[in-house]
Amino acid sequence: GQRDEEEEHHSLETFTFYLSEPLSKERVEAFSDGVYAIVATLLILDICEDNVPDPREVEEKFHSSLLEALSEYGPNYLAYFGSFVTIGLLWFVHHSLFLYVTKATRLMGLLNILSLSFIGGLPLAYQLTSEFAEKSHNEIEAIQVSCVITFFASIFQFAIWTTALLNEGETLHPFARYGGKEHAFMFAKLALYPCVSLGAFFLTCLLSEFSTAIFHLMQIVIPFAFLALRIFVRISLTVVKAMMSLSRRKVVLLEEEEACLSPTETLS
Repeated sequence: GQRDEEEEHHSLETFTFYLSEPLSKERVEAFSDGVYAIVATLLILDICEDNVPDPREVEEKFHSSLLEALSEYGPNYLAYFGSFVTIGLLWFVHHSLFLYVTKATRLMGLLNILSLSFIGGLPLAYQLTSEFAEKSHNEIEAIQVSCVITFFASIFQFAIWTTALLNEGETLHPFARYGGKEHAFMFAKLALYPCVSLGAFFLTCLLSEFSTAIFHLMQIVIPFAFLALRIFVRISLTVVKAMMSLSRRKVVLLEEEEACLSPTETLS
């Protein structure tokens, strides 16, 4: 009886799922890169298969003008480029995140899978925004579904970062820890997509007639926002360092002046 209890206890310990147990960081990154590559490929296949004008239609309807025929697919191409840029930037954020992760855990792996599940929905977002771009009846719903997909894909990346911070001594590079020189920038970078997609969602509720323009503006502006974010952080750090050096210089000058004063002058 005691032996059976010991074996049962051992089996429970063996198969218990510990969220803090280590997970191969290399395999997490390899699996993630594979998913991103497949999703990007699906987008390319969609745009190449469904949005190429028929030669006979070009000749009869558009008087052999290929550019005029392609202009009819403008919303589809815009939705494609916006979706591809979104995938590329989310991959870039994912790469930046795991660049500073020194040890992955099972909880981080689970959050990563949840993020990738919504990344896999981005081709659906492309299909929705391209199909309903000029059909006002379902336009708002299509845009809002796309915003929700983007929000959850990015918020789970932010959750990975938060989880890593809880045990930063083991899971994060010193640069990315609290007080590290990359900590503030990583926080802002990971928070950008959730904030912008959530803002776009609520703006489409308030300004429904401009929903498509708002969504595509979000997709176009975010790459420039990433660039501006880096410039802003660098300028801010330069200003802070300059102010700190000035304050230190003032302290040194005051100490030198006090050292030069005689004891009687100091007392007076």
